[in-house]
Amino acid sequence: MQALMINWIYVIILFILGVITYRRKSLDFLGSAIMVIMGIVIIFSAGANWLVLIILFLVMSLLATKYSKKYKMSLGEFEGRRTSKNVISNGVVACFMAAFGGYYLPFVGGFIGAIATATADTLASEIGVLDPHPRLITTFQNVDPGTNGAVSTLGTAVGIVGAAIIGIAAFFLGIVANPLSAIFVSVISGTVGCFMDSILGALFENRHIITNEHVNLVATIVGAIVGILLI
Repeated sequence: MQALMINWIYVIILFILGVITYRRKSLDFLGSAIMVIMGIVIIFSAGANWLVLIILFLVMSLLATKYSKKYKMSLGEFEGRRTSKNVISNGVVACFMAAFGGYYLPFVGGFIGAIATATADTLASEIGVLDPHPRLITTFQNVDPGTNGAVSTLGTAVGIVGAAIIGIAAFFLGIVANPLSAIFVSVISGTVGCFMDSILGALFENRHIITNEHVNLVATIVGAIVGILLI
């Protein structure tokens, strides 16, 4: 009974967070609503500690998005308010893994892998755009900052750090008992998923065959699969 009451307290906090993200124009209304729904599913299927890991991703993503806003706007690379499509493409795989993580242990690795990928990709994109010398991942040719499929030393380094933070947090939140295992899974799966995002962007998104949301979804699936295999 006490655990149930605590979960409902987290639901209230989640609703407050949804209102804040909408009022601050970080997410549109539908995006905030879907975020809340996914959060409720995670709270009652996996636990509030799993939700905290996703909130950590959200906070890091929002901070990275706002960082050097004026410079990104001058490049035409500032995303601004994200939509429900962004929330679904980045979060639905992690939500699924959390919902069934109690029934199939490897899904814990899938959960971490999906979040690590989303984190690494977002930080690599939002901070990596500040690197003036990105290269296309498929040809290693110099390209303009913000080009789909572009990678940079700065973006890659920040992405790996972001993935590692997810692993460290997963340990402290009690999601994974072994800290080295948590960091190993998050860094490897997050990095692989992030590079997959870049490859898909270079090969397909640049040709308008698929959208950024499709790229994000496939990348998080790949990250989740790697996490499942490594846990």
